[in-house]
Amino acid sequence: MLSRRNLFAAAGAATALALPAATRAAEPELQSLTKDAKPITAEERRARIAKAQRLMTEQGIGALLVESGTALDYFTGIQWWRSERTTAALIPAKGDVVVTTPHFEEPSIRETLQVGDDVRPWNEHESPFALLAGALKDRGAASKPLALESTTRFFIADGMKQALPSLRIVNGDPVTRPCRLFKSPAELALMQTANDVTLAAFRWVHPRVNAGMTAADIGALIEKATAGLGGEAPFTLVLLNEASAYPHGSHQAQTVREGSIVLLDCGCQVGGYSSDISRTFVFGQPTARQREVWNTVKRGQEIALEAARLGTPVGRIDEAVRAYYESLGWGPDYKLPGLSHRTGHGIGMDVHENAYVVRNDVTPLAPGMCFSDEPGLYTPGEFGVRLEDCWHMTEAGPKLFTSLAKSIDDPI
Repeated sequence: MLSRRNLFAAAGAATALALPAATRAAEPELQSLTKDAKPITAEERRARIAKAQRLMTEQGIGALLVESGTALDYFTGIQWWRSERTTAALIPAKGDVVVTTPHFEEPSIRETLQVGDDVRPWNEHESPFALLAGALKDRGAASKPLALESTTRFFIADGMKQALPSLRIVNGDPVTRPCRLFKSPAELALMQTANDVTLAAFRWVHPRVNAGMTAADIGALIEKATAGLGGEAPFTLVLLNEASAYPHGSHQAQTVREGSIVLLDCGCQVGGYSSDISRTFVFGQPTARQREVWNTVKRGQEIALEAARLGTPVGRIDEAVRAYYESLGWGPDYKLPGLSHRTGHGIGMDVHENAYVVRNDVTPLAPGMCFSDEPGLYTPGEFGVRLEDCWHMTEAGPKLFTSLAKSIDDPI
C-alpha cells in the first residue's frame, strides 16, 4: 500500500525499477509542460484581501488571523511550514496586513511576501501573541471578534486569549470560504496545467508497467515522470490487486501479474495549485467481471457531470451517482460491495477543500467552483475500480480539466 501524501509519499523511497537497462536507456526525454505557467500576482492577492475585508465588515469582524499553511500563501504569498514557532498574518477589516514571524526567519518570510511591508518579528523569549494583540489595537480591531482560519492550531487561539483576555474568537470560514471557493481565471489556468502534467505522467508510465513490479516501483515511475514534466509536490497512491478494493489500500504487499488491477490515484502542484486524477486498468486481458465493474464506474462519472447544474446543491451529485449504483445491486448506501466514500471533493490549492460532493453538502453550484469526480466500486477480497477527473463549474455547466477515460482497454 502507498498512501496519500504520506499515504502518498512512500513511493519516492523505491529504488530499483523493474525495467531492463536497455529500456531505460531508450526512454524519451520528459519535457516540462509548466514553463509558461503564470504565478498568482500580487494584484490578485490584494483583491483577495479586499474581498475578505468586505466580508469582515459585513459580519462585524475586526480581523482575520491566518497562520502558516495554504491560506497564508493564498492571501499573502508567504510559503512557510508550521512549527512550534508562530508565523502568521493578521488581516484587519480596515488597514494593511500585519505579519509576525521569528526574528531570524524574517528575511526568508520577506522572500515570498507579496502584500504589505508591516512585518513584526519576535525573538525567542518574546510572545508573538503580544505582537498580534498590539496589531489588533493598532488597526482598531481589538474590541471586535477575531476570526481564525479554521485549521489554526489551538495553542495560537489560546495565546491570543492570554494576550488579550477580552478578545472574542470566531470561526473564520465565513470569511475564507467565500474567497477560496471561487477560482479566478489565473487559478483555473494553473489547475489545468497541473492536470495536464498528471495525465501526461500516466501516459508515460502506463506502457512501462511490467509483471513483477510493486506499487512502490510504479509510484517511483510516476514521481519521475511528474518531475520531468514540471510538476511539483507529487503524491502517488498505487493500489494493486486486492489492495484496490480498499480506497486507500492495504498493508499487504502486492505485485503486478497477469490480470492485475492497477489503480493509480495521483497528482501534483503547479504554482501552488493541485491536480488529482485516478485511473484503473488491467495488466493483461481484463475479465468480463473487471470490464463490467469498470464500465459501471465510468457511467457513474458521467451521471455526476449530468447532475451538475447551476444552483443545484452539490450533494445531489452524490445522490444521483449512488442511486444509479444501488439500482444495479451495489450497496445500498455506503455498504460494500459498493461505493463506500463520497463522489468527490472540492480542489484548489489543497487537494481536498470545500465544498464536498456528499449528500449533506447543500452548497449551490456556481461558476468558479472546482471539484473532483471520483466514484468507485469496491468488493473486499476481490478488487476495486476508481476513476477520477476534476472539473470546474461554468455558466454553461461543468467543464472537465481532463477527458474521462475511454474504456478499460484505453484507460488513460
